[in-house]
Amino acid sequence: MTPSRSRPARAHSTLIGALSALLALALAACGEGTEQTSAAPPSGGGAGAAAPSVPTTTTPSGTALRVETVAGDFANPWDVAFVGGDRLLVTQRDGSLSLVTGLGPGARVTPVQADLQDVYARGEGGLMGIAAAPDVATSGTFVTCQTHQEGGRPVDVRVVSWRLSPDGASAERVRDPLVGGLPINPSGRHSGCRPTYAPDGMLLVGTGDTARATIPQDRNSLGGKVLRVDPATGGPAPGNPFAESGSAAERLISGYGHRNVQAVAVQPGSGRAWSAEHGPDIDDEVNVVIPGRNYGWDPAQGGESPGGYDEDVPMTDLRRYPDAVPAAWSSGDPTEAISGAAFLDGPAWGDMAGMLAVSAQKGEKLFLMRPGQGADEDRIVEVTVPRELDGEFGRLRGARLGPDGALYLTTDNGSDDSILRVTRG
Repeated sequence: MTPSRSRPARAHSTLIGALSALLALALAACGEGTEQTSAAPPSGGGAGAAAPSVPTTTTPSGTALRVETVAGDFANPWDVAFVGGDRLLVTQRDGSLSLVTGLGPGARVTPVQADLQDVYARGEGGLMGIAAAPDVATSGTFVTCQTHQEGGRPVDVRVVSWRLSPDGASAERVRDPLVGGLPINPSGRHSGCRPTYAPDGMLLVGTGDTARATIPQDRNSLGGKVLRVDPATGGPAPGNPFAESGSAAERLISGYGHRNVQAVAVQPGSGRAWSAEHGPDIDDEVNVVIPGRNYGWDPAQGGESPGGYDEDVPMTDLRRYPDAVPAAWSSGDPTEAISGAAFLDGPAWGDMAGMLAVSAQKGEKLFLMRPGQGADEDRIVEVTVPRELDGEFGRLRGARLGPDGALYLTTDNGSDDSILRVTRG
């Protein structure tokens, strides 16, 4: 994330923010059992995509969720993957992989022996996202996103395929890389990389632009993209929008023009993918992933400033790219540093089922976002922050739905971090 600073569009954004605040106060006066906390201004301070202003409500304490600590004593746990039965793997940014046995409080944590010495843990990079194959219980197959070094020199961000031993004590590399050549910044900046298996078995991977100006709009680069990959080969998934391209990188791309994608989640029923993305000092975004489309982030300003990284441009620049996909939701000002994303599913969630759970690092909260229907299916129409996860556990990074239907979150405070299990209260 980039520290806040003055922006040319700030005055306009401030005016919109003031009007939104008045609206929020008016709504709060007539709300029942909720407290209005914020309303996001349009994306880009009026200079880009017009993401709808969605008032954010906070639930009363003790009425929504039950939060339990499954295990602790982690350092920057990035993600979790469920590998059969009551077992899950946890990645830590420093290059550690652990097996957690048990899906409730008192779970047992044991290290997994795996060759991770080449992980380049700097800044935002290291051992990051993890996803287990649909048949992991029998095959042991999972994939990781990790920054890679050779002789102490950063080389790339890559997706690696692994096989877990039946007892969970060790893991060996199967394909390294499964997908390689994702750009890397020596500082680790904007190294976002989280894989998710789609219902069709293909692998969706959100990536960061490594703070390089031309990369988001460059379809010959894998940075600042959502990729769709065949996990058996590392090649393009069938039906990819640029499958006939002469560029091997472009053939992997589903969407482009992103800044720093932190997660991709698949909506139950519709099978549609949604991404969570870091903005600069305004406008984190949640987007619907539409194959072949541009999402409008261009700090090179169409090539006018290729050497710089101009973060005063809109997150979704509809003036420069009129066909870019508008954000389904935007944080407005300031950003929340949203991270993990997972859809709540199953009868135990009641009326919360179908909501997109989005964790926030800087905001130290969990957002529950409801997608619209019909003409609003590409928009978030309701946003709630459960009080039980509003500043109570610090920074929240990973978010995954477990096989038991519970939501699992990772905290990201740097020491004594935890795996949290969240259910309907």
